[in-house]
Amino acid sequence: MSLVELGRYDRNEAHILVARLESEGIPALAFDGGASIADGSWLLIPVRVMVDKDDLDAAREIVDAA
Repeated sequence: MSLVELGRYDRNEAHILVARLESEGIPALAFDGGASIADGSWLLIPVRVMVDKDDLDAAREIVDAA
């Protein structure tokens, strides 16, 4: 599995997107969701949604349709 970045989203949107992709059979991960939580800026840091390189086109179609 070779992970690539699908996009960067706010924390809640990223986790919703991961769940949506997984419901369509596309494994996805949210990276950086806990970054800087200690200093209170965690809502300002975008979360990267990562998918397998082979699933990138299908994942983009799902994001574009939403």
